[in-house]
Amino acid sequence: MEFAVSKSDLVRELGLTQGVVEKKTTIPILSNILVETDADKVWLTATDLELGIKCACPARIKKEGAGTIPARRLLDYVRLLPDADVQVKLGENQWASFVCGRSRTRIAGMSRESFPELPEMPDVLAEIPLGVLSQMISSTIFAISAEESRFTLNGALLILKDTGLVMVATDGHRLALVEKHVPLPGLSGSFRALLPKKAMSEIQKLANDDPSKPIQFSGNENHLFFRIDQRLLLSRKLTGNFPDYERVLPKEHPYTLVLGRDDLKASIERVAQFADERSRAIRIQVLKGELKVHSSISETGESEETIPVEHDGPNVEIGFNAQYLIDFLRAVDGTEIQFHFKDGNSAGELRPHAPAADTVYRYVVMPMRI
Repeated sequence: MEFAVSKSDLVRELGLTQGVVEKKTTIPILSNILVETDADKVWLTATDLELGIKCACPARIKKEGAGTIPARRLLDYVRLLPDADVQVKLGENQWASFVCGRSRTRIAGMSRESFPELPEMPDVLAEIPLGVLSQMISSTIFAISAEESRFTLNGALLILKDTGLVMVATDGHRLALVEKHVPLPGLSGSFRALLPKKAMSEIQKLANDDPSKPIQFSGNENHLFFRIDQRLLLSRKLTGNFPDYERVLPKEHPYTLVLGRDDLKASIERVAQFADERSRAIRIQVLKGELKVHSSISETGESEETIPVEHDGPNVEIGFNAQYLIDFLRAVDGTEIQFHFKDGNSAGELRPHAPAADTVYRYVVMPMRI
């Protein structure tokens, strides 16, 4: 195999594969990237057996072929080369040689024989706006459970239906739901699947280039497929049943406050400095005309902030995990949010005060006993 490729093109596509490559693996080939050529492109493929990515960059092909090269070392080296064409040659002994300007380097590769074959993408089910999907991920990914034992909660529920997209994530203590009413060309019927967190992160990286592009989406029994131009991301589905999230969503809230997003976020961030490091518990007190945010650790200190609000209902005190509130306030757009609540023993709910007309965004947080 022998070809010439632009350094900048190669670095861009190699960068997209790094989140997929298995870094700590007992299978050495998974630390490598598969390099293949066709008429006028070089194809790069990486997988950790759960997630896979295939992308291409234009190249001048002198001799077709295929082989694998250590992914991290390849990117680290190519990134340092001058901005010029890189001449790449892979010999039958699986050593890859690189020539760029005055630089000459050889890297030991491995045969492609043991590199896993990625499944073929089935027929496209729908086209999804990339920017919309990326924004939905940003609005929910922080609510995904970090406990590996709760594997059905290690991703988000993705639903495609005739009215648009729904994404839901929960860790059992909080739940984030976002619904976008957008057309999905090609969709007939509905589709739902559990999308792993790692795949969600990689979709966000793909969106950094051009969020206006459409994603061609498909799925089969075991995998989900996302194709953007010449880039294909595929992921194993999470198995199991996602909780009945509609039962968790509060049906009604007797009281609602409208709060400045930045003021509330700053207040909670400051007060949380004096919250217990493990529980992150703070108190939210709703009083007539004001909301108090308070925390204390007997050994180190205490903190309290007051925010003026319009409220003439009963006094209510609710304990919350400060980090759960901060996560939402960092993700939500707009200058104001709504805080919906009932009493100290019921879940609170946060929403944007003026959401886009095509968007529903709800964030439910369970109370804590303090």
